Amino acid sequence: MIDFGLTKMMLIGVVALVVIGPEKLPKVARMAGSLFGRAQRYINEVKAEVSREMEFDELRKMHDQVKQAASDVGQSIHRDMAETESDLNATWSGEQRSIGGSMGDSMHVPDIDQMSRKSKDFRKKRLARGAVPAWYKNQNGYRTSVISAAARVARYRPRSMTTKSTFFH
Repeated sequence: MIDFGLTKMMLIGVVALVVIGPEKLPKVARMAGSLFGRAQRYINEVKAEVSREMEFDELRKMHDQVKQAASDVGQSIHRDMAETESDLNATWSGEQRSIGGSMGDSMHVPDIDQMSRKSKDFRKKRLARGAVPAWYKNQNGYRTSVISAAARVARYRPRSMTTKSTFFH
């Protein structure tokens, strides 16, 4: 850009004063300032537009990458579901196949009776250690909240042991 020093600006001002004249110089200066401001705004708008376009291109690339990754995941899920479905159909028809074929060894599929027996045992354990309802605790004197020793003493101290405190005592 052009380097304007103080001496060059003064020289331009003197020449403008001589050429334009003292009456028209303020109007010309205002007009030059407004044109300079418009030029700056236009340049800033162009810069902003270029940066928006660059960001939009980056977002478009990112969108394409995410779309590709989603399609890859969808294909892998579809492939795994097809393998699982074929394994289930083979098991249903009575064929012996290994589950998780890439591992090499077949996994043990638990018996349905064994699974139902485990679930019943779980329910029994859950009922044995289950929570006691709050109404039952209140009715039979269970503690429902814990209070400190000092609070318990203050709460349950007999009335005869409490002394009336006065302002001067």
